[in-house]
Amino acid sequence: MGKPRYLILEDGGIYEGLAFGADLPEKPQIGEVVFTTNMTGYTETLTDPSYDGQIVLQTFPLIGNYGVNPLDKESRRSFVTGYIVSENCGEPSHFGSSGTLDAFLKTQGVPGLYGIDTRSLTKRIRTSGVLRGCFSETPDAISADSLKAWSIGDAVARVTIREPERYTAEKPQRTVVLWDFGVKYSSVHRLLERGCNVVVVPSFWTCGQILAENPDGVLLSNGPGDPEENVQVIQEIARLKSAGVPIFGICLGHQLLALAGEGATHKLKYGHRGGNHPVLDLESRRTYITSQNHGYAVRLDALPPGAKVRYINANDRTCEGLDYTDAPAFSVQFHPEARGGPRDTEFLFDRFIALMDDNTKEVA
Repeated sequence: MGKPRYLILEDGGIYEGLAFGADLPEKPQIGEVVFTTNMTGYTETLTDPSYDGQIVLQTFPLIGNYGVNPLDKESRRSFVTGYIVSENCGEPSHFGSSGTLDAFLKTQGVPGLYGIDTRSLTKRIRTSGVLRGCFSETPDAISADSLKAWSIGDAVARVTIREPERYTAEKPQRTVVLWDFGVKYSSVHRLLERGCNVVVVPSFWTCGQILAENPDGVLLSNGPGDPEENVQVIQEIARLKSAGVPIFGICLGHQLLALAGEGATHKLKYGHRGGNHPVLDLESRRTYITSQNHGYAVRLDALPPGAKVRYINANDRTCEGLDYTDAPAFSVQFHPEARGGPRDTEFLFDRFIALMDDNTKEVA
């Protein structure tokens, strides 16, 4: 059994549970406390760079029961600030498991907390909205004012790669530049499967550097933080859009593409995180179950010129996808690469392929 560990929240709430994972650093690490509804895919969640600066709460009680498989990792390491589960499974069972969740958290330097009422904490976040918090060994380690004054800041700059990474498809037919704002490996895999050589480039690259790669298309990746903070990136995306290169935006990439067209975003009360979010296609009237992980959304009352709403969230009617009439571009708020989660919308990668092929014919 672990030693006592506390979660302290900015609204004065304190949860006492038990420690697992990594030891706490000397200086309290503050993060946004958010919840995800995924029943599986916890390794993918922990290694999704979009969770940078956040303390992640799993609403499903059975986490860690199938251990950790290195093949499930979505990035080079975990970027989460902390991890909260109902129970700590010390004896996982799965043929692909290489160890326990507790051991994995230790290798990643991520402190965990278990043995609290996770349902109560989830309800608290749904009522109050996302709350800043931190783990501590004592219930009085930090003041509410210190928590309230904290902000994530520079999240994309922390998670992006520093040098380009190149991947070659088995039978290459196209080249895609994947602009890394916190990309998941699954996006790379979905493109390789479709005959695309992939060049993953850092967030601080310019439009000129990207065009020098002579890409057939550009994928704007997912990522963490407030999209409006990425001023330079937004300017470069606007230049790229003007160049006429086919663009596909996912999650943060969707938001940044809208901002590049002078649209606007807003912060959601508690965000959409998990693998069971219904999204309505306004064109086909079909509803898809999607994987999502975001705290911001594009404002429907401030869309960029040339943007047409294609997808909306069936629960709260927020924007889930845009088609552009002034450029070969489209974007979605959800995750069509979907690991772990439903793969209902993986066809969007095929749509991207078709968009690139059509553009090549027009240029020829």
